[in-house]
Amino acid sequence: MSIDAAETDSPKKDGPTKSGPVRVVVETAVLVVVAVALALVVKTFFVQAFYIPSTSMEPGLKVNDRILVEKPSYWFSGQPQRGDVIVFSDPGGWLDADADTAPPKGVGKVLAKIGLYPTGGHLVKRVVGIGGDTIHCCDTQGRVEVNGQPLDEGSFIAQQEGCDGPMEQANGNYRGGCRGWTAKVPQGRLFVMGDNRGDSADSSFHLCSPPQQKAAKTDPTKAKRCDGAFVPTDRVVGKVVALVWPAGHFRFLHRPATFKDVPAP
Repeated sequence: MSIDAAETDSPKKDGPTKSGPVRVVVETAVLVVVAVALALVVKTFFVQAFYIPSTSMEPGLKVNDRILVEKPSYWFSGQPQRGDVIVFSDPGGWLDADADTAPPKGVGKVLAKIGLYPTGGHLVKRVVGIGGDTIHCCDTQGRVEVNGQPLDEGSFIAQQEGCDGPMEQANGNYRGGCRGWTAKVPQGRLFVMGDNRGDSADSSFHLCSPPQQKAAKTDPTKAKRCDGAFVPTDRVVGKVVALVWPAGHFRFLHRPATFKDVPAP
């Protein structure tokens, strides 16, 4: 007597499956890992958030403003251009710990590592001159000149007394400021200034005195010291493209038109 196969086939047993809660935990962990990996990639190669540590870029950028910095513009042969606002690491002795906001702690510190929280420890300035340029302060109207071309900076720098030059420096008998100075930018380096010229320890502030510059031509030690006034291009993190916080102040940053008139060195 035959027995119908349908009556003898035993039901198939499914393999072991994860319970609902366990599955949710595993999937969430995977998503978190992927999100962190993507954030690291974005921070390393594309965009990173920073905050403004001092008053040196007022009136446009104020203390603790949050900014976005993009990096692809300076990949390969791309270089910072005159008028760009850039973020760069300290070229040596520029950072004033008293002017810098305290670094993030706890969760903020962890988020900063993966680019999800603004970081400090860097400087923010505007590029005024690139390799080969000659910067001079100032013309008869108190304007900074680049390769003989005066810059009309009144629309974006803080109002100055006397000239658009920097705050005076304490460099021996050399005071700089509106008294007049000239700087020749070495190749591969940048001359940067803060928009708040009266309160910005920038390239002009760190500039060697004329006698020191003359001595540097034959003395390698003094030449190295004088080069400290200029920012090496490999110290540049990227270009500031937007002010993102406070939200009510959101705006994109653009290169001022006055820099288009500067001739080649």
